[in-house]
Amino acid sequence: MPSCEPLTILHVSQPVDGGVAQVVADLVRGQVADGHAVVVACPCPEGGRLSRDVAASGARLVPWGAERAPGAGLPQELMALRRIVAEARPDLVHLHSSKAGLVGRLAIRSRVATVFQPHAWSFEAVTGPTAKAIARWERWATRWSDRLVCVSESERAHGQAAGLHARWALVPNGVDLHRYDPAALPSRQRARRSLGLSQHAPLAVCVARLCRQKGQDLLLRAWGEVLAELPHARLALVGDGPDRGVLEELAAGLSVPESVVFAGRVEDPRPWYAASDLTVLPSRWEGMALAPLEAMACARPVVLTDVAGAREILGDQQFPVPVGDTRTLATSLVRLLSDLELAADLGRRSRTRTTERHDLRATRMLMGQVYDAVLQSRRVPAPAAPSQAQRRPVKRSD
Repeated sequence: MPSCEPLTILHVSQPVDGGVAQVVADLVRGQVADGHAVVVACPCPEGGRLSRDVAASGARLVPWGAERAPGAGLPQELMALRRIVAEARPDLVHLHSSKAGLVGRLAIRSRVATVFQPHAWSFEAVTGPTAKAIARWERWATRWSDRLVCVSESERAHGQAAGLHARWALVPNGVDLHRYDPAALPSRQRARRSLGLSQHAPLAVCVARLCRQKGQDLLLRAWGEVLAELPHARLALVGDGPDRGVLEELAAGLSVPESVVFAGRVEDPRPWYAASDLTVLPSRWEGMALAPLEAMACARPVVLTDVAGAREILGDQQFPVPVGDTRTLATSLVRLLSDLELAADLGRRSRTRTTERHDLRATRMLMGQVYDAVLQSRRVPAPAAPSQAQRRPVKRSD
């Protein structure tokens, strides 16, 4: 981080797995290494990856029992977070995702420097009156955010289109290029052997929580069309979540049900990236998804839907698929799975693009600059209001 002065930083996150948790863990690891005192408040269920990563980094973990969605427990969550802030006495609070953004801003109300990072807008997850109500809250709550951090230009544009007038900052997601170095990964053949997969079938992999946002239901509908062209192709869904049962039913109805593998939640997705010919993420909404960047760093091509961040991830090497367009999704998958040389070439270019634009070290530096700007703006006193005498118009004697 750019700041030379050690800070006390409080991160607040409700998600403890998935992309948001990885972003938080990566930031925390770097901030501890830079000499800052870092506290992380999050739910601490058994097996939550964020809890383990925070403990391993040397940061202090504080349990915060928040549910994923607002509910009857909201007042208790708010009071608990107020106690955490009072005990930690942070120089700056960094709120991650919509639930922490809701509770944190209500609890703090600008009494402490506050950075809010939505990691995708919650009003895009719903429709009708609920979406309008959430957007109204977000417009109101910008007054309690010293900076609103977006991970992509398109995420910021969606916020502005919803009427949010904020002090914006742009910090694209980054990945650890050393961790996802293709030279350090097992070969495709070795990875497939370790995972019990066919050595010869073209393989698409989707790494994501099994939920409506990530669009695996759309992927399985498209997969039926892929099998009509490539009956020997295979698809691995890596992750777990509330939609697993529904997705298993959809897979059972395919012409080749065994073509879909449900891998469950994994601690390390790298063997799956190594085993794949391509990765796919047909999300309905995002800020900037992390899993495609990991796959690209592993020199794998990605097929994405045209959500926030997708065009910035892909650049001009490939066009994203319209959201919900299963036919175009199937066509894109067939094109790459039937031409593995093209897929490999796109994968090599993906690694180059990720190296140039999504290095985790650059992400940490940009976030440090955001923190510095927020704290500096709070140190500068606001201009004094003019006195009554200064406001009185001066009479001219012509």
